[in-house]
Amino acid sequence: MPKALPPELLEHVAERFRVLGDATRLGIIRTLLDDGEMNVGQLVGALGASQANVSKHLRILHDARIVTRRAEGTSAYYSVTDPSLMPVCAIVCERLRDQVASDARTFAAT
Repeated sequence: MPKALPPELLEHVAERFRVLGDATRLGIIRTLLDDGEMNVGQLVGALGASQANVSKHLRILHDARIVTRRAEGTSAYYSVTDPSLMPVCAIVCERLRDQVASDARTFAAT
């Protein structure tokens, strides 16, 4: 983060982390990043979650401008629109892999 981040911007940053701080929403993002554009039914099948739950989380992601929605007939198709998510996910996942590997080495040594 920049050193002189204005306090009013901190609330926006915190809100972005709140939106990303849900396992279902992260699953939706990961699925869309991996598989590309999908409709609600496809996401329900991929995630094993209820249609109501997936729709609720898509609305939150859409309101946060993390995903975009494209109407086609009676279906809506979603895709990730925020290009910053791929490097953020890669950084966090790599750090977690390193921590798990370190923990495994620690437990193996005891």
